Amino acid sequence: MPIQSKYHIGIQVDKLTNSIVNTISGDSFETETLAVSQQDLKNINKNNHWNFNWKVESKIKDRQVYKLTIEGNPHIIQGLISISDLKDHFYLHLIESAPFNMGKPKLYEGVPGNLFAFTCKKSFEHGYEGFVSFTSKTRLMAHYESALGAKHIGNHKMIIFPDAAAILINKYFKQ
Repeated sequence: MPIQSKYHIGIQVDKLTNSIVNTISGDSFETETLAVSQQDLKNINKNNHWNFNWKVESKIKDRQVYKLTIEGNPHIIQGLISISDLKDHFYLHLIESAPFNMGKPKLYEGVPGNLFAFTCKKSFEHGYEGFVSFTSKTRLMAHYESALGAKHIGNHKMIIFPDAAAILINKYFKQ
């Protein structure tokens, strides 16, 4: 049984894009999601305007932490995600866009949607049909229902079912 997450997901899914989109130029950039390394985490801290302690998160036994980067540029992290394999679905503990991708002006749109889609894809690859669950902040439950197709099942728990997962995966990943 995984260690229960203390977090309620509170990120706004700004826009579902086919990758990530530069808000200034409108250019679209292909992305890749890679396992985060301890070297990556050296500058991911509150002093650099990240909200969560990703070093601690990456050391929790049942967690896998991934970084979203622009293809061919693995050193500039666009966002981070922490997930656990619960053997029948993936649980999303924590998600955060890079500080330059939050608020206004942000540099890139599509980071949160991309990371949710990645988690759905991992679920499909593991034979879980795309099932993903997470715990939402109250004020964002309706947002996740409309933006991601997630369903509220009670007590702040949200699930992305296979049909919604397939839509996200097809949006972000080429077959």
